[in-house]
Amino acid sequence: MTSEHYYRAGFFRRLAAIIYDILVAVAVGMCAAMVMLVAMLLLVENNVLNNHGYEHFSDLIQHAPIYQYVLQGWVSAWVIAFFLWFWRNGGQTIGMRAWRLRIVSTNENSLTYTRAFVRMMTSFLGLGTLLVLLDYKHKQSLQDRIAGTEVICLTKEANHHRSWRNLN
Repeated sequence: MTSEHYYRAGFFRRLAAIIYDILVAVAVGMCAAMVMLVAMLLLVENNVLNNHGYEHFSDLIQHAPIYQYVLQGWVSAWVIAFFLWFWRNGGQTIGMRAWRLRIVSTNENSLTYTRAFVRMMTSFLGLGTLLVLLDYKHKQSLQDRIAGTEVICLTKEANHHRSWRNLN
């Protein structure tokens, strides 16, 4: 079974999956931030990290740019890892699964982490998906064209976890 048996996803279905995935990504980011904030708080309270003269940890986080950059980098890494892992292992994020969408490679190669990362970086936070509105014949987004992927709509049976290995 290949992607030729399925049709490419339209804009509104992709948009619905994007909205769903944004909610999940925010939750992943919040959990990652909580873990890092607790770790930083413990390190500051035990004098492993410098408190830069601030009495309260909240003041330190708000006014010390290095701690803000570390926190933002940590959260960004977790959100990026969320998308890359799901795209590489099954071709679907949680939102894509709910809307029966799957990313597949347009050639016989599997979707690697490198291709998934290229796809993510060329999507411009989802704005590349707007190209689907203009390309109504082929229904390919900017990130699909650049990364050599396509987003297909699955049947209910093909969307089941057991069917993931059958699609290349």
